[in-house]
Order: sequence, then C-alpha cells, then structure tokens
Amino acid sequence: MNLPVRIGMDTSKSVFQLHGVDENEVVVVRRQFRRAEMIRYFERLPPVLVAIESCGSSHHWARLLQSFGHEVKLIPPQYVKAYVKRGKNDAADAEALCEAVTRPSMRFVPIKSRERQAACMLMTVRERLVSVKSQLSNAFRSYAAEFGIVGPAGRQNVAQLIKRVLEDDDSLPEMAKDLFRLQAEEYAAVEARLAKIEAKLMRWHRDDDVSRRIATIPGVGPIGSSMLSMKAPPPETFRSGRDFAAWLGLTPKDHSTGGRQRLGGITKAGDSILRSTLIVGATALLRHIRKGRHKPTPWLASLLERKPPKLVAVALANKFARIAWRLMISGGVYKQPVAVMPT
Repeated sequence: MNLPVRIGMDTSKSVFQLHGVDENEVVVVRRQFRRAEMIRYFERLPPVLVAIESCGSSHHWARLLQSFGHEVKLIPPQYVKAYVKRGKNDAADAEALCEAVTRPSMRFVPIKSRERQAACMLMTVRERLVSVKSQLSNAFRSYAAEFGIVGPAGRQNVAQLIKRVLEDDDSLPEMAKDLFRLQAEEYAAVEARLAKIEAKLMRWHRDDDVSRRIATIPGVGPIGSSMLSMKAPPPETFRSGRDFAAWLGLTPKDHSTGGRQRLGGITKAGDSILRSTLIVGATALLRHIRKGRHKPTPWLASLLERKPPKLVAVALANKFARIAWRLMISGGVYKQPVAVMPT
C-alpha cells in the first residue's frame, strides 16, 4: 500500500478519524484510531502534511505531531464546513480537512506554544473570576433589596453595601444574616483570587515588550494590550491594519450586490472578549474627552461632531486595532498626533 502524503484528522477526546491520500490523490488511509494507537501510527509514519480542525486540544496535537517531524496546519471549523459533501460524521469531516488544506486561499490558525497557551489561560481565568464577582454582587444587591436595603449603584459601592447589611442586627432574620455573611465571605474570597490573578497579569504585561508598547496607545490599558499580545496571531499574518481590524470583527458587514455597496454593522468576528475590551477602552477615552481631561485628535474631533457616541467608540476601537498592528510590525511606540480642543 502506498504511503500517504497528506492526512486530514478529525479529533475528539479518545477517537481519531484519519483520511489520507497519496501523491496521486488516491485514498490510502481511511481509519479510526484510539488515542494511543494514533500516537504510535504517526510516530512510525514518514513526514506528511496533517490538517486538523482548530478546536479544543488541537494546539497540543499540532505540537506533538510536529515533534514527530510532520507538518501540521490548523484550519478554522467554519472554513472546513464547505468541503463536507453530505451528512455529518467523523469520516466526512476528516475527508473535508484533507481537501481544504490544499486550497491556495485557505487561512490557517497559527500554532500556539505551551507558554502562549499558559498566558491565554491566565486571561480566561481572570474573565471567569470577573464574571463570578459580578454574579455575586448582583445577587447580594437583589437579596438586600428584598429586605428594603438599597445601596448606591456601581461596582465600587458593593463593599459599602455588604458592610451595611452585615451591621444590620435589627431588621434581618437570623437565617438571612447567616446567608448574607456566607455570600460576603464568598465575595471576599473571589476578590482575593482576582487580585492574585491580576498581579500575575501585570507582571506578564511588564515583562512583554509588545504589550508594553501597545499600552502606549491612549485608551488601551494593560488588560487590552496584554490580550492583544497574547491572543493575536503574528502581525505578519495580516497584509494591513484593516485586515487585523477585520480579524477582530471591527469592520462593517458587506451586503453588496449588482454594483451597489451596502454596509451593515460590524461583523463581530474573532474574539468577542478582545473586541469588547477595545470598545470599552474607546468608550472610556471618549468619556475623558467629554469631561475635558483628554484632548482629541483632529480626526476624532471631526467624527464626534458628525456621528453618535456609540458609533464613534466602535470606529475608535477599529483605529486602536490598526495602530496596534502597526506597533507590532514596526516595533515602535505610539506618538500622539497634534490635538485640537472641541468647539
């Protein structure tokens, strides 16, 4: 039997479907392996091109197969779907991967190193703790309101509300006091864990040259710059800053046909947390401009006169992405253009 030169591999926790072809595009491998069997198979196989769908654990398998001498390409799932002929099963997915990897215009996902994946894990752990903290604060507020205790809005006022509720010894039943105390302890524990994670994140930010340089952009803080450095592919992957902004989902949807151009809202492609972080940073910068704490550039001042604030925030986030790409490519830092005060 001829040896394969290209293999599409559909992965799961313990079952792996392989579809391989030789140099004449004849199918020579169509098999299902268990986890250990798959590893032994690739250890003994001469170097081939392996296509894997970018999903959970795909970066691990890519690094492992590369260590055996194989060339590995990770393909986004939405780009593989078009090559599935009919039905949905592991064999059809593996065959589609084997076909899709040969397309000249196919886009691939860069393989992350173990260190880069650990950095991304740091960010996702922070996101989870922030979500848990918000859930606890909202629950505490709602329970307190049931007993007629209402505090000022804002995350910065949660500690004040907790203190007020715990000091209320007269109007609350004993069971409610115990439950409020339990939630307060849980909230304090989450805050302590979040403080540790953010300290680790700040150390990572200070040690990473790219993150420090991106943070020089007004409106992009250490969290946004760290996320851009951690999650973004190598800047050489993109032809321009606009392509990078499109990867983040900050460019308009295109519904053009018959020579008529119709642009809609932003595509919201890519990483939603990274995109929303840039938009939040842009919104915060606009708030400082409105209060006179920051001078806008001529471009931004003109845009504020013609467009609503939310649209300007998204446009500014798009500009952040383009500038960040340029800084990653050039290795420089952001230089503030000459600003003008709004009239």
